Amino acid sequence: MKKKYFIFIAVGLFVINEAGAQNSGILPINGFQYVKRGIWAKSILARMNGQQLMGNRIPLNTEIEINLQQLSGFATDKQLRIFPTAFYSLLSAKGDTLQKIPNLLLLNQTKGFGPKDLLKGLSMKFSIAEGSILPNSKCMVSIRLKDQKGKNQLELDFPVSISYPSERIPLSKLVPQVLKSPVGSTLMSFGLTVKTIDFKVDTAVEYNRNMVYLRLELSKIGGTDVIGMLQGRESFWVYDSLFNEIKITERLLKDVGGAMEGGNVNCKLQIPFRSKKDRIRGQLIRYRWDGLDKSQALDIVMTVK
Repeated sequence: MKKKYFIFIAVGLFVINEAGAQNSGILPINGFQYVKRGIWAKSILARMNGQQLMGNRIPLNTEIEINLQQLSGFATDKQLRIFPTAFYSLLSAKGDTLQKIPNLLLLNQTKGFGPKDLLKGLSMKFSIAEGSILPNSKCMVSIRLKDQKGKNQLELDFPVSISYPSERIPLSKLVPQVLKSPVGSTLMSFGLTVKTIDFKVDTAVEYNRNMVYLRLELSKIGGTDVIGMLQGRESFWVYDSLFNEIKITERLLKDVGGAMEGGNVNCKLQIPFRSKKDRIRGQLIRYRWDGLDKSQALDIVMTVK
């Protein structure tokens, strides 16, 4: 038996075929904002207690690891060692500096990292002390990864939200899967697959003819059913080219179809991202779905020129 549902979902509060094809952008799952200046990594992961963080909610007094794998852009010596430094700063939501660490990689500043040292990636670890910021506050972890032997660097910003003391943080033993998606987008997931993806700008949505929408179609979603898809929590964010968030008060429109139990699910979304009077271009749009039990997630970032 097949059924179709059409529902409205309120806007959430809070992007690249291969991320490496962009000089700057936003990555799904953890929301890393990056600017490449010669240095890049094939994957950038955030971990806690040895497991993958499924979002950007983190606790106080707990070590968080940012792991960069398959680095490129560093000068090497005769032993193929690289010599990175990682300047760390913690900024409040207002931009005030709460903490600074000159180099998260200080122990290796002189000896560098050889090929064997980097088999599991380059790890940078930090923790946010209790008392430096209140629970449920937002802040920015800013890391500037530089090459001591050259001029290349990578700017990496991690917008985080501080959890409550007893709050359960969604973690996974698996790394997120990068799914095939169109040019101008990056799609990652935990526990879901998507057969085909398409997105394009739509200026003729009858619900609100004053808004420009991004139509996103996800076909043959595996790993859930219609009921599971409807029970999940959804959010979307809109950013300008400098990663400034643009507040959107209009609703996301969604049409879900497929088998009630098992089988594949099709999902069509209309994401409002600017007024027709607005001349902003070069926007980034991020859509995220989280399963009811927070063990599954689907996160896509798209670039609209």
